[in-house]
Amino acid sequence: MPLVLQLQVALTVAGLAMFAGWVFQSRHREASIVDAIWALGIGSSCVFYALNGVGDPGRRTLVGFAGAYWGFRLGTYLLRNRVFGKPEDARYRKLRHMWGDSANRNFFFFFQFQALLILLFSLPAWVACNDPSRGLGAIDAFGALIAFGAIGGESLADRQLTRFRANPANKGKTCREGLWRYSRHPNYFFEWIHWFSYVVFGIGAANWWLTLLGPVLMFWFLYKITGIPWTEEQALKSRGEDYRDYQRTTSMFIPWTPRAPR
Repeated sequence: MPLVLQLQVALTVAGLAMFAGWVFQSRHREASIVDAIWALGIGSSCVFYALNGVGDPGRRTLVGFAGAYWGFRLGTYLLRNRVFGKPEDARYRKLRHMWGDSANRNFFFFFQFQALLILLFSLPAWVACNDPSRGLGAIDAFGALIAFGAIGGESLADRQLTRFRANPANKGKTCREGLWRYSRHPNYFFEWIHWFSYVVFGIGAANWWLTLLGPVLMFWFLYKITGIPWTEEQALKSRGEDYRDYQRTTSMFIPWTPRAPR
């Protein structure tokens, strides 16, 4: 399939999926589904590029499997823990309140913007799947190691946090178990690391620079937009001094040895 047509198809499908998500939120006042569709959309795009790309079949298989594993694991996790049977995420409740009567219209454009983000975040996989310049090699094995190691780390962090929150005795407390002892956001850290795998998979491609969009955009979103700032703001509101103590002793992003309490 021609390279540009691959992108056109991916964007069209993402737009349709986000339209379906917008209809769902209109009926159920549950905009949190946008995050799950975003993850599932990127995972599906990676599979699509793997099936229709012109690069080495072995590399396409690795990229498609890595993207699918990441996207479907995160997407189903969000559906189970943030959407079905759960109250709407505070971020979207805040937007709904701020937009008032215009909320439904504004959410339509917000959801479609997420479709554009699916395309942008899937570009690194598109590059890797459409590079015919080299065959499968040790570089790709290294890329796979980064991808599946990072996904494993993110999955472990999610499980540890879910287990901690499931214990009623921990209500109002901050998780300091497992990876959360060394980073306040280990799930975000491994999420970011995952995007470097496509940088490695794409080495040698004529448009290799596009693979840098993954880690650069993800770092920006995590540090400045929807990740760390919002999460920490909500944690301070709900856990107060306990979370402030956590901030004083625990690395914000990169896992590191905890500091001694002051």
